[in-house]
Amino acid sequence: MFSLQLVLFVVIAYVFGSIPTAVWFGQAFHGVDVREYGSGNAGATNTFRVLGAKAGSIVMVIDILKGWTATNLPHLMDSTIVGASHMPRFINLQLALGVIAVIGHLFPLFAGFRGGKGVATLFGMVLAIHTPAALCCVTVFIITLLLTHYVSLGSILAGFTFPFSIAFIFKTPIPSVLIYGVAICILILVTHQKNIERLLKGHESKIYLFRKK
Repeated sequence: MFSLQLVLFVVIAYVFGSIPTAVWFGQAFHGVDVREYGSGNAGATNTFRVLGAKAGSIVMVIDILKGWTATNLPHLMDSTIVGASHMPRFINLQLALGVIAVIGHLFPLFAGFRGGKGVATLFGMVLAIHTPAALCCVTVFIITLLLTHYVSLGSILAGFTFPFSIAFIFKTPIPSVLIYGVAICILILVTHQKNIERLLKGHESKIYLFRKK
């Protein structure tokens, strides 16, 4: 029973992650495939860039919810099976399902496996796993965005904030959470290689939330 339930939840997590929010929203409400413009990325950042702050915010919130929902799926399972009383085991299952959702976002079944960079979905995972650390991350992201107008830089710094905060501020005792935090940093660096190159060359596009460029 557990195996069938787990397989079902793995499929659900991947399907949730595979919802190509940026692509479907752009096509449905603007007649635009965001992958054909800007950076060519099917994520919230490129939606901000191509369709504006309102559309980008909607896409970002939905992508966050994808990660948050998938990570919270274990709460729907039998507590005697998932070990709700055994916190590390329960959180490990949450992490696993959240990661599967992120994989779905990176390689979406419904969009030709051309997805986004997974930052918003990763944040949804962080929000579900450790809300205080997530608030630290979003604070760093917002401050960086307001000061520099670079979403990519904000995402990178927010990614590094998570393992730092859980290790030194909140001192989380569960090793897998710290390992996950380090993995986030690596993933963000890998998926933002082109952004980092453009930042170093001064060619990265800026996004202004409250005024036009």
